[in-house]
Amino acid sequence: MTEVRGGPRHGVGFERTGFERGDVGRHHSAQAPRIPKYYKLKELLVELIQSLPPGSPLPPERALAEKYETSRTTVRQALAELVVEGRLQRIQGKGTFVAKPKVSQELQLVSYTEDMRHHGLHPETRILEIGYVSADERLAALLGIRPGGRVLRIHRLRLADGEAMSIDTSHLPARRFPGLRRELPRHRSLYETLATAYDVHLAEAEETIETVLATPHDAQLLAVDVGLPMLLLSRHAFDSTGQPVEWAQSLYRGDRYKFITRLRRH
Repeated sequence: MTEVRGGPRHGVGFERTGFERGDVGRHHSAQAPRIPKYYKLKELLVELIQSLPPGSPLPPERALAEKYETSRTTVRQALAELVVEGRLQRIQGKGTFVAKPKVSQELQLVSYTEDMRHHGLHPETRILEIGYVSADERLAALLGIRPGGRVLRIHRLRLADGEAMSIDTSHLPARRFPGLRRELPRHRSLYETLATAYDVHLAEAEETIETVLATPHDAQLLAVDVGLPMLLLSRHAFDSTGQPVEWAQSLYRGDRYKFITRLRRH
């Protein structure tokens, strides 16, 4: 858990300067930070984006530079940040367009298929690779098997309404789920397969969310720029008896996803 620190450390007092404490606010207001040109332009472009429906094309960089009386370098930097934030979408060879609203996914133990349908989107899964690997010590501990044991690894590309959204890699103990490779295509999702074919129902999971940057390989699969901020979810799932079922990592596009959770104070 990240520790947030605030205020002066214990044992460290305020050093005397050329002004009293009551003058701190006036001192800082006199030295307001300089706002970069690209940031001012970015704010203007946000207003423009908000007035346009999703999918609308933005004028070319040259036209924007002329309209706002600035350089193309400044325009390029402002557009780049708006793409990273998910407000704009670049399509190579076509231009820059107003992006669709981000998909809001609640952090709950449901399949990708269930979640996309809940949002009124058509889910699609493409299996990129499926096969058996030997578990190293860490993976063996996560799945409750011996090191060197066989693990089924499923590498998938997830799409919604034809748009690539995430890359998933799941690991499951092969001995517990014999024939899973054959069963998987018969059902809509992995979790449905586990419930229907093996009577295994997921009951709880621990998830960790981190930020990473898209590698060239990830970028090619997801049709995004290399270095785009991504959301990496690591999930350790258990069944109703407490046995580990799955260790999975999902790489979500940071420009198309946001996660929501509800917190309660006990």
